[in-house]
Amino acid sequence: MFGRRLYLPDIRSGNTQLRQYAERSAINAPMQGTAADIIKRAMIAVHAWCGRSDSPARLIMQVHDELVLEVRAGAVEEVTRAVRERMVGAASLSVPLRVDVGTGVNWDEAH
Repeated sequence: MFGRRLYLPDIRSGNTQLRQYAERSAINAPMQGTAADIIKRAMIAVHAWCGRSDSPARLIMQVHDELVLEVRAGAVEEVTRAVRERMVGAASLSVPLRVDVGTGVNWDEAH
């Protein structure tokens, strides 16, 4: 979707195992690669928003399809709105992107 390419020379291999692995990769790569590109775009947008001098949040890390932020007390609602807006806007798809937000004093509690 974003121009990512995956070269699979083994797709024509005479070795059955190599060919089947390449076939599975060809099926999986467009979905997994697009998901990776979307979260990267969202992370860039969220990081830019957090980089403002008056930002009440700091982007800590990415874990798969999650962004983990440290948020100033009392600013959870503001940050939730801003992050959700940037994540939903990371890609234009024919289906809406859904963003769930969890909060807690640590990553485990936020789930």
